[in-house]
Amino acid sequence: MDVHVRDLRYFLAVADELHFTRAAQRLFVSQPALSRQIRALEQSLRTPLFVRGPGGVALTAAGRLLQDHALRVVAAWDEAQAAVAEAVAARSTVLVAGLTISVGRGLLPVATRAFQERHPAVRVELRQVGFGDATVGLADGDADVAFCWLPLPGDAGVRHRVLFTEPRLVALPVGHRLTTRTEVTVEDLLDEPFLAIPESAGPLRSFWLGEDARGGRPARVAAVVHGPEEVVEALGRGLGVALISGGNAEIYRRPEFVVRPVRGLAPAHLAVAWREGDGRAQVHDFVRSCTAAAASAAGPGAA
Repeated sequence: MDVHVRDLRYFLAVADELHFTRAAQRLFVSQPALSRQIRALEQSLRTPLFVRGPGGVALTAAGRLLQDHALRVVAAWDEAQAAVAEAVAARSTVLVAGLTISVGRGLLPVATRAFQERHPAVRVELRQVGFGDATVGLADGDADVAFCWLPLPGDAGVRHRVLFTEPRLVALPVGHRLTTRTEVTVEDLLDEPFLAIPESAGPLRSFWLGEDARGGRPARVAAVVHGPEEVVEALGRGLGVALISGGNAEIYRRPEFVVRPVRGLAPAHLAVAWREGDGRAQVHDFVRSCTAAAASAAGPGAA
């Protein structure tokens, strides 16, 4: 039979006091209850732990051996409880926001300031997540809120509010034949090799391949990219083209690529998302701060 830490605490109190009544008073339990617990422990171990006498008790050889081990077990348990309590306390003062890319339009500083006016003791921590995580850290608990491009998987178990709506542009390697155009069409891109985010991103992968506008023709995938810097590197190497939001085109403006508008593509929607059923006030206040900041934001830059 497994022994509870409580039983070891009772044993150690008696071993320290060498007197059942004084040990019971120290533990705030009755002396008969303490005696029953010690007898049960002895039965479990199949050996006496104390020699009882009229003036008190003494440890047996088995009792002395158990005392050393019990001290270590109880100390280790106390240390574990303290560590868990510290982690819980730390978690309650940190709100983790997952994102795969930078967030533009000055949204984060404005939203964070407004949020911390209501929750001054809560620190907002940004956590970068790869393109392959469809919920940007929400599903596995790594993030409390997340900035996600739609669509999200239908079974993701998250809710969202749209912050920005932006056009999808095409990023072309410098020197690509389509850079001579001021605008391209979906038909122009049908045979182009594309940079794709991982399949684990679910329906978002298809969206950023433009397959919603390709009339059933699947995109030709030249390479899989897991983050914004990989996209820039692959474009610089001329591996393929990529769809990119208007805001990202501004944030990640680099000499390795140029962007062009694409006629016939529906816009992209950036949302702030949270786990369904998460009723914490700080989560919902952060969402409200983000939607308010987005509503007042101006200019073409976005996440």
